Amino acid sequence: MFLKNAWYVACTPNEIDDKPLGRKVCNERIVFFRGPGGTVSALEDWCPHRGAPLSLGRVVEGNLVCGYHGLAMGCDGKTVSMPGQRVRGFPPIRSFPAVERHGFVWVWPGDAALADDAKIPDLAWAHDPEWAYGGGLYHIGCDYRLMIDNLMDLTHETYVHATSIGQPEIDETPCKTSTEGDMAITSRFMNGIGAPPFWRMALRAHGLPDDQPVDRWQICRFTPPSHVMIEVGVALAGRGGYEAPKEDKAYSIVVDFITPETDTSIWYFWGMARNFRADDRALTAQIREGQGKIFAEDLEVLERQQQNLLHWPERELLKLNIDTGGVQARRILDRLIAAERRTVAA
Repeated sequence: MFLKNAWYVACTPNEIDDKPLGRKVCNERIVFFRGPGGTVSALEDWCPHRGAPLSLGRVVEGNLVCGYHGLAMGCDGKTVSMPGQRVRGFPPIRSFPAVERHGFVWVWPGDAALADDAKIPDLAWAHDPEWAYGGGLYHIGCDYRLMIDNLMDLTHETYVHATSIGQPEIDETPCKTSTEGDMAITSRFMNGIGAPPFWRMALRAHGLPDDQPVDRWQICRFTPPSHVMIEVGVALAGRGGYEAPKEDKAYSIVVDFITPETDTSIWYFWGMARNFRADDRALTAQIREGQGKIFAEDLEVLERQQQNLLHWPERELLKLNIDTGGVQARRILDRLIAAERRTVAA
């Protein structure tokens, strides 16, 4: 159901600063911790002594010490020591490639020999002082592809997010979908409309009037294995829309890293990067709080949708023109997953 030979966001760095973190990624039980020098390491969450989760232990001098009987494991998955016992002959457990980059910890749950950290997405905004980022994490009980569908079809905003970012013009304006290699792109441009509540707040924060018509845009980009970046914003009407000068628009990138936990659950790393008032921490916190509430509205819909799909597995779903972005994303995934399986089988 998902690619294994790919980089996924596993956690944020602060989640492993004080103690190991156990997290399932693509049905793999993995423990993340900081080894020698604070470098991120990832191992099977399994102690070879009695099978206890290593994530219940602690880090001592760069080794992961099991919380059950004190067996120490190295970052390479080999046993190091155990009080009063000889354990160096134990077979190693699996280690996973892990990299800390762009404010996230990435893991490769597939064949370690194929891992190439050059394939981690380049997030230019993460290192640009002109940009600010705030985000969070939700655990959601749904197939990861349902979240991709959700993000590649923003017409649901009119209904699910009616009090924040939704407005009838989203329904009324056709979207355009295209593909570029392994990327699916859906865009919608709405001109001469009123700004919804969230964007009125953003306009005010940027020192712009919130009672004038605006040009609004949504450009959703899906890239494998399950990342969706959405360029969103509003500009004062007639100033160039998406291409308007920075001083005439409020522009952001909605950041969505969707990491499958199991076939029917995900770790959803959400956030927003913006390029106005980047040094205003209070504004970052305000936007993060507002965005968190918006995504929480998606959470219930997706979990209830998943429950229905499991209850009625034989039912076919309708496909409309607004679903094209999600359909194209799934086609890309199906093609890549099939190719990966053929490689494994060979």
